[in-house]
Order: sequence, then structure tokens, then C-alpha cells
Amino acid sequence: MGTPEPVDALFQAFADRTRLRILNILREGELCVGDLVQILDVPQPTASRHLGQLRNAGLVKTRRHGLWCFYSLAQPEGRLHERLLRCLECCFEEVRELASDLRTARKLRRSGGCVRKQ
Repeated sequence: MGTPEPVDALFQAFADRTRLRILNILREGELCVGDLVQILDVPQPTASRHLGQLRNAGLVKTRRHGLWCFYSLAQPEGRLHERLLRCLECCFEEVRELASDLRTARKLRRSGGCVRKQ
């Protein structure tokens, strides 16, 4: 089996709860891996693996700042990509775990996130 088609990669990315949580968190802005690990309560290698899958699907992009790697949502590359992201915003707004993730992410962003740890 070869490399998945772009549409397959998109749906595979959306087919995992942790990746959905990451996409939902990043809707409000970039965060470093350390902050995502804290919000998701998963080991760093697990978060990095999911972020890699999201990056390979074209859903997230990275920015390096010193030792830190920051992740944010990538610009949508087509209507399907854009609509799937909008679905997160409207269809999952009542999922408690996603709402809790956003509250935690907002607190981390206000306190400086990874930048404060340098």
C-alpha cells in the first residue's frame, strides 16, 4: 500500500480523538508541543506522533523558536479541508472534553505558555 491520497490523509487525521483535540485547540492559535502535552495529558512522543500525522495531512504547520517547536493550523488547501475545520468549530462545540481543552489552552496562552518556561 502506497502513500495515501490527500483526501484519505485528511479523513485519517480526523478519525482519531487526540488529533481532533489538537486541531480544536489550535483553532485559537499556535502552541508548543509542551503545552499540547500538558493540555492533552499524553506523553510527549504520543503528541509528537499525532502532530506528525496532522502535518503530513497538511492540517498543521510548524514554526521553530530556539529549542521550541510551535504548531498552528495550516491554511486550508481546498474546500473539504476548510469545511472539516469548520465542522470542528460548530459540530463539536458541545463536547465537554473539547471545551475543557480550550479553557486550559486559553489559560496557558495567557500565562505565556512554553515561552515562560525558557
